[in-house]
Amino acid sequence: MEEKQGNKQIIREAIVFIDGNNFYHNINSLGVSPSRVNFYKLAQVICKHFNANFKCAFYYNSVPSIEDGKELYFKHMEFLNKIRKYPNFEVITRKLQRHSNEEKKDEKMKILNELNLCNKCKIIIEKNCMDCLGTIKKKEKGIDVKIAVDMVNLCVFRKECDLCILISGDADFIPAMDLIKESDRDVVSASVQVGYSWRLRKEGGHGWFILYRDLIEKKCLD
Repeated sequence: MEEKQGNKQIIREAIVFIDGNNFYHNINSLGVSPSRVNFYKLAQVICKHFNANFKCAFYYNSVPSIEDGKELYFKHMEFLNKIRKYPNFEVITRKLQRHSNEEKKDEKMKILNELNLCNKCKIIIEKNCMDCLGTIKKKEKGIDVKIAVDMVNLCVFRKECDLCILISGDADFIPAMDLIKESDRDVVSASVQVGYSWRLRKEGGHGWFILYRDLIEKKCLD
């Protein structure tokens, strides 16, 4: 946003922080493939909505292990390399952490106990079908913390922008947003409707913007 002060123009600049893991899962639920999204266009649309000029963006994402399959791994790396080519974009990654064997065993035993099987059936299932049980997911370590730290560092301590834009629906970022607001910096969020926390929109008095499917399809796809 350009404001006139005397003969000078003051331009409000925004830094965009994108929670890639959160956005990926939420936009998938809309039936829109994340690989089709042009995140540079998306950042521009959001900055315009909040009357700010785009300065730069940081895209945060977990990276799967090549052990999970070469096709999945290289497809994901291709996706991240595409984002790296956007002007003034930086991609920051963390590896997905695997569950320990003990965690896997505990989850499988919990599911087995919840089946309410007779002792005879339980022994058979435990002996032969433990590999069928469970919904073991990888842990995403450090991504949310890294986003929050970078937001506070760049916006509060280094004062590199006038507006902090978070693309995420995760309410865990509210404390970091409150801290930024207390430092007299504007901070807002944007997300697709599915998975957009009510607390993130309604608590703390931060601005928010719902990214509806038609908006994304008309203005934010390649």
